[in-house]
Amino acid sequence: MDRNKYNMLREDIMKIVVVFGTRPEIIKMAPIIDEIINRGIDLSIIHTGQHYDKEMSDNFFNDLEIPAPDYNIHVGSGSHGKQTGLMMDGIEKVLLNEKADIVLVQGDTNAALAGALVASKLHIAVGHVESGLRSFDMTMPEEINRRVCDVTTLMYFVPTEESAINLLAEGYSRKNLFITGNTIVDACYRHLEIAKKKGFDNESLINLDIENMENIITLTMHRAENVDDKHRVSNVVDALKELDDTNIIFPIHPRTKKTLEKFGLFDELNGLEHIHIIKPLGYLDFLLLNSKSKLILTDSGGLQEEAITLGLPALTLRYNTERPETVTAGGNILVGSDKEAILKYANKILNDEEFANKMKNAKNPYGDGNSAIQIVDAIEEYYAKRLLDIKSPEHIMPSFDRKMALIDEDITVKDFERKYDTLIHTVFDGDKICFPYDDLNLKEMCVNYDAFHY
Repeated sequence: MDRNKYNMLREDIMKIVVVFGTRPEIIKMAPIIDEIINRGIDLSIIHTGQHYDKEMSDNFFNDLEIPAPDYNIHVGSGSHGKQTGLMMDGIEKVLLNEKADIVLVQGDTNAALAGALVASKLHIAVGHVESGLRSFDMTMPEEINRRVCDVTTLMYFVPTEESAINLLAEGYSRKNLFITGNTIVDACYRHLEIAKKKGFDNESLINLDIENMENIITLTMHRAENVDDKHRVSNVVDALKELDDTNIIFPIHPRTKKTLEKFGLFDELNGLEHIHIIKPLGYLDFLLLNSKSKLILTDSGGLQEEAITLGLPALTLRYNTERPETVTAGGNILVGSDKEAILKYANKILNDEEFANKMKNAKNPYGDGNSAIQIVDAIEEYYAKRLLDIKSPEHIMPSFDRKMALIDEDITVKDFERKYDTLIHTVFDGDKICFPYDDLNLKEMCVNYDAFHY
């Protein structure tokens, strides 16, 4: 984008408000916050305080070298309804005074849900970072959150073409979809260099002498469908017991520790010589630990992305994922809570070098680390063109038809739309649905389009 061109269109200063409340959101929004600050754009940060454990959140701002939040709502723990309601009340009070041009939310948390709902009802544009992800499992609160966020969104910052097609299938216009890659790549590259220079800061990791450990497996497990289900979590624990030729480092989430104690599994697991249960880690320590691991065992969505970015084989302790691209690329395998599957693939990664290297070298579907630049570029362009303004329609909506057609014309999507005053919705190449990029040639493709004046 020619920034000077768009800067000439408006002389006032844009105001962006960023809302987050959990560790993964802070990590993924850090590169965007950097980019906003570097361009001199007015910025306010709202921290909902959804993660209330100091080691899970408060230290991040120093570690990531980003400003402390301007507002902290301190919601803490609670039921989904109570937590989301308190967030909405606090965010609304802030937004009524901040006069934001756009509110950025990230991912699928209660903080993202609350920020998106409040902003949209105040007629403030919503930008959803990492939109379009779908697990298609409506028992997951995260799936509900991400879908509701997308309903309220004006600008969809989508990590992959597959996620963009999810949105097209749900009826969203491609004009508001921006395939940017994922800011986790930006964050990993930037922060791993900081972590390497700093070295381990956590006393538990220093005492374990991680630098001289062999066969390190990093384990994270916190999702309700795993840790609140005794049968599932017991299966995982049984698998961990048999991986006794490894060193399993388990930074334990407070929720997970509580349920393991409830099921009588914590002392059993903690007593095993090859399993090292430690408190939650600061982000840089955790990133450095991952980089020294042979395998990641996780039920975290974000860690699936970090693993493939760092070239680390991942086994995901879930039966579905909203990051299917990591599986398709070959860097991630879904094993659920199936003991035999966990052991089969863990041992194959640890003992079969060819298999492990294939997973390590899987192509990263989330881009090359310039997602934050693309996101802020798009926001600046929308702002300059006044596309962020949310106003009631002043004209009667024209009727239009939806059609599917085989275009026998040597023409690009962009030129076809201009020539026939249409909006291309999806393109089918004879095998699969594709995203209709502006420069895609339509000849010999079936096209689904909305014809406004055709």
